[in-house]
Amino acid sequence: MARPDGRRPDQLRPVTLSRGWSTHPEGSVLVEFGGTRVLCTASVTEGVPRWRKGSGLGWVTAEYAMLPRATNTRSDRESVRGKVGGRTHEISRLIGRSLRAAIDLKALGENSVVLDCDVLQADGGTRTAAITGAYVALHDAVTWLAARKALAGRPEKVMHRSVAAVSVGVIAGEARLDLCYEEDVAAEVDMNVVCTGTGEFVEVQGTGESGVFARDQLDALLDLAVAGCAELADAQRKALS
Repeated sequence: MARPDGRRPDQLRPVTLSRGWSTHPEGSVLVEFGGTRVLCTASVTEGVPRWRKGSGLGWVTAEYAMLPRATNTRSDRESVRGKVGGRTHEISRLIGRSLRAAIDLKALGENSVVLDCDVLQADGGTRTAAITGAYVALHDAVTWLAARKALAGRPEKVMHRSVAAVSVGVIAGEARLDLCYEEDVAAEVDMNVVCTGTGEFVEVQGTGESGVFARDQLDALLDLAVAGCAELADAQRKALS
């Protein structure tokens, strides 16, 4: 069964990381995974939450949202509904956890960085694109702090590893990398994988959507994800060079 966009099973969609997309934040990146587009901004605040004060540690957190017409039908803004949905909370926490794996909070010092990931257009893989782009935005925010001598440690010690994320899944019995929406909704197995630039796992989220899956399928999906994340790490390095 051919993929909707004609890609090989192990092929990423075209990936673009456009830095400095927004003028005001300390870091900003428009990340594109094919038709999925997410604006990631990093905002720096001096100080940390009250529960963190006096610890000598910084803090990194994230918020995720979708614009009302990011998909083929309009959805109400969650601010208008008066309640943030469970899916939004879960993705926000995933992005925050993933980015904290990339940073030495002691070297950051008592500074806070909030990563806002807003989906402008959704075609599958919005959370993985957000993590991949948010890393670059966070890197630029740390560089901004370094230029103002506001870090507790050397800049190269603060961002001590990179992180990227990609989706994988099984469609019609075939393991595929970086699912578009049409594949995502038809997936028998759906998985999101967050990796460091050297191939260690930060988080693995996997579900048998229409049944169960075997160990060899899991291994095949993880192999695809690690290779995909390595390509994304290379794209991040090129964007930052």
